Amino acid sequence: MSFSLSTLSEQTLKLYLMIFGLKSLSRTHVVSFTSRYFSSVPELCHPHSAHHLFEKSPRRDPSEYNALLFEYSHSDRNKEALNLYAGLWRSGFSVDGSTLSCILKVCGCLFDHVAGKQVHCQSIKSGFVENVSVGTSLVDMYMKTEDVGDGRRVFDEMGSKNVVSWTALLTGYAQNGLNELTLNLFCQIYVNEVKPNPFTLATVIGAVANRGVVEEGCQIHTAVIKSGHESHTIVCNSLINMYSKSGLIRDARAIFDSMLQRGAVTWNGMIAGYVTNGLDLDAFRMFHWMRLAGEKFTQPVFASLIKSCANLKELSYARQLHCQVLKSGMGFYHNIRTALMVAYSKCTEMDDAFKIFSVMKGVQNVVTWTAVISGYLQNGIMEQAVHLFCQMSREGIRPNHFTYSTILTAQPYISIFQVHAQVIKTNYEKLPTVGTALLDAYVKTGHVKEAAIIFELIDEKDIVAWSAMLAGYAQMGETEGAVNIFLQLAKEGIRPNEFTFSSVIHACAGPTASAEQGKQFHALSIKTRLNNALCVSSALVTMYAKRGNIESANEVFKRQGERDLISWNSMISGFAQHVQGKKALAIFEDMQRQKLEMDGITFIGVISACTHAGLVDDGQRYFDMMVKDHHIYPTMEHFSCMVDLYSRAGMLEKAMDIINEMPFPAGATVWRTLLAACHVRRNLEVGKIAAENLISLQPQDSAAYVLLSNIYAAAGNWQERAVVRKLMDERKVKKEAGYSWIEVKNKTYSFLAGDLTHPMAERIYSKLEELSIRLKDMGYQPDTNYVLHDVEEEHKAAFLSQHSERLAIAFGLIVTPPGTPIQIVKNLRVCGDCHSVIKLISLIEDRYIIVRDSNRFHHFKGGVCSCGDYW
Repeated sequence: MSFSLSTLSEQTLKLYLMIFGLKSLSRTHVVSFTSRYFSSVPELCHPHSAHHLFEKSPRRDPSEYNALLFEYSHSDRNKEALNLYAGLWRSGFSVDGSTLSCILKVCGCLFDHVAGKQVHCQSIKSGFVENVSVGTSLVDMYMKTEDVGDGRRVFDEMGSKNVVSWTALLTGYAQNGLNELTLNLFCQIYVNEVKPNPFTLATVIGAVANRGVVEEGCQIHTAVIKSGHESHTIVCNSLINMYSKSGLIRDARAIFDSMLQRGAVTWNGMIAGYVTNGLDLDAFRMFHWMRLAGEKFTQPVFASLIKSCANLKELSYARQLHCQVLKSGMGFYHNIRTALMVAYSKCTEMDDAFKIFSVMKGVQNVVTWTAVISGYLQNGIMEQAVHLFCQMSREGIRPNHFTYSTILTAQPYISIFQVHAQVIKTNYEKLPTVGTALLDAYVKTGHVKEAAIIFELIDEKDIVAWSAMLAGYAQMGETEGAVNIFLQLAKEGIRPNEFTFSSVIHACAGPTASAEQGKQFHALSIKTRLNNALCVSSALVTMYAKRGNIESANEVFKRQGERDLISWNSMISGFAQHVQGKKALAIFEDMQRQKLEMDGITFIGVISACTHAGLVDDGQRYFDMMVKDHHIYPTMEHFSCMVDLYSRAGMLEKAMDIINEMPFPAGATVWRTLLAACHVRRNLEVGKIAAENLISLQPQDSAAYVLLSNIYAAAGNWQERAVVRKLMDERKVKKEAGYSWIEVKNKTYSFLAGDLTHPMAERIYSKLEELSIRLKDMGYQPDTNYVLHDVEEEHKAAFLSQHSERLAIAFGLIVTPPGTPIQIVKNLRVCGDCHSVIKLISLIEDRYIIVRDSNRFHHFKGGVCSCGDYW
């Protein structure tokens, strides 16, 4: 009996298949396959059933089984389609161009390069390679499997091409990130007089969007209008995406408003555009209008809105969206779950974020792992972040470049060297994101040389990498390295941003930096219109204050349109260092009036201002205010400031009381501060206690030995001084030499006490001799108490006259025109005798002299110092 399956009803066919399967069908049966049955009878969609039918069928018309292949392909059952095709080929079924085109599409979707090449060979053998549809599918397959070269080769060998062929190659270039080739090919389409279709235009618009080139995007938009496709939905969607990515959100909105038909992709494109451009509230408004329009919400819309909640740290709305997602049945999408984790993390709800992560057990991927690790790091829970990173590796999830960039911020809970080794193994070292994170981690741990090596290895250095390397040199006080990096950046044609300027200006704040360099970078920031950026203006305030130009610092501060805490703190600390305590406190009171948030650094600056101005009671009051009113827990540095406050005022017993009442053992900074005050006050008893504690904490610090020996020398106890000096020799502790620097015509000159190596040494000492005579005429008498050597008085006076700061000032008087201000830097504290001499020199030479020593700035003018002889 012979019959056709197409003559049976659907119910009869299902019953027949259920009872008899397919075994009872013989080769004599005439089998007719139609797409209607493939879609309505699931049993026929099983590859084994289909193969059995084809083996039993005497008719082998390609159109009959092409329908089954197409059904598999359209329903995204690509593996079943490939298995079916393999069975057909082994069974000797003939194929046509439609079969080959379909299976090549399947290979592309599966990214199966090997199977695709085999089908390519079969296309050549069967003579269908010249078929336009087959050739186009080959191009598409090679491009999807990232074999761009073979894809282009097939395209060039095609005898005839249509717009679909050109679009396939164009799409392939775009998918592989070859945006320049995409645009060049688009131009060739017009040269070859091929009329682009909407898909062609949408593809090239996408390539322009990825490049972020606005001018080219506008030209493509013009081509769209000329082609008459400006109202096509897919083209409009691409235009919205392009303008959004280019920052032209108003143009994107204009396209959106002009559309007659909008789909879910359109709404999502507009919402995502607002989110990308930081207009999160506009994104929520668009979501509201989408709901009023009755448009069905899709998972990309939810993902974009949840991202907005994260940006705004809007926890309540994030929870509402979470509920809506669950009601809509979209709670299992990876991108939505990840977005929710990020939102909860940014809202400091790590427990909720981790719950979402935990329920994903078994389907967690590198993105979700990285999101939860990043969340813990953002919330300061570094140990848990490191634990999860290790667990991730144990569970066989391979970290990607985002994971490594994230975990490298977990210092000091993770070994940078171990992570670096993993990065090298995975070949991520040269990527800008990972390379920048690595060099930043090395910089923060003080390994600038290693950071520089990483910097050189990065293939395509972006502005973030350049700025990170600049910040590294600035942090380490290596001004020359920072300036060289900036010059190299400019030479390579990279436009510096506000963070680049901020870093290089910070580098110019170093004590050995050229005074003019900071001014030059300030001028350059004005030219590039970045001087008003908050990080740049704050850096300028700090730089000018540290370089001795407190007036310019104050001018920049007053011109700031907005100020952050760094600006306020820099100005307070700047005035404190320049012994302008009243101005520092005025800034602080302004902060109080504006009810601005303060931190521990603010109060360090305020207490230091009181210290240098001798305002002991005020300093204590501000310390109490910090603890009681602002609930800031005092650190070692705060207690060091308080010890300094009382020590400079000669209240050494009160300073000792503070040390004894500290909630933790006093550190080296505290004891060094007290010891320095004991040296000034020549208090041997307290000085011995301070020195002993300092030596026990830092046995190789020369300051403890030198200050103690100087206290003994000042007391005339040369025997005890010799004991301390002998102890230094036994422990191989070297005394830090006193150096002074002066900059003249962008060149820095250094001087050591008694230095005879300078080319102008003869003229310098002659100038000092001249000054000595003039000083004596004014009644100056050397204070030999500051000479801590057991020698004759006349030799002591000679020692004083050859201190490094005097040599630097004498050199400055010789090489600079009369009336020019002189600024020098000294690495140690200026002695009392030199302080008196410099005051007189400023008077007799009519010079403004600025001296920055290890403690503060001294401004000498007309025989008076800004410190009021209180330092």
